[in-house]
Amino acid sequence: MDRHDDFREFVLARQQGLMRTAYLLTGDAHLAEDLLQSVLIKVARRWSKLSGDGSPEAYTRKALVNQYISWKRRPQREVLSADLPEHGTCHDDAALQRIMLRQALAKLAPRQRAVIVLRFWEDLTEAQTAEALGCAPGTVKSQAHRALARLRALAPELAYLLNDPEIVEVAR
Repeated sequence: MDRHDDFREFVLARQQGLMRTAYLLTGDAHLAEDLLQSVLIKVARRWSKLSGDGSPEAYTRKALVNQYISWKRRPQREVLSADLPEHGTCHDDAALQRIMLRQALAKLAPRQRAVIVLRFWEDLTEAQTAEALGCAPGTVKSQAHRALARLRALAPELAYLLNDPEIVEVAR
């Protein structure tokens, strides 16, 4: 058995979930791939310690968030367009809602976006989100509350999604 077999199994089992998290953080499939690849390289280097702890997924998720925030702090060389597709293209309502939500998420501060992704898409508890972000659960609550308020202001047409009682209750 190769010493990297456990790591390969971990990646194969969690790759889709980690890629989804990376995509939701970055909003771009190519950047998400780059983010996940750079994080998995770091995880592979520390695998012997991580696999013994029993929490490689939590470490990997935290590394994704930290690397994403670190990337956002660097000056960007490319300017990505956040404009809606041209009117000649036919999209259903769900696709347009996803585009609008993605645009609004892109305007959040990196930590707010990370809180929204981890709490509502990854369905982590406040404690798990706090652990992944390296902050207190109260900070997660306040960041979620501010992020949802900002999303309501940025995308009022999606208010019905953001006024879901379950989401509002979780953010309090």
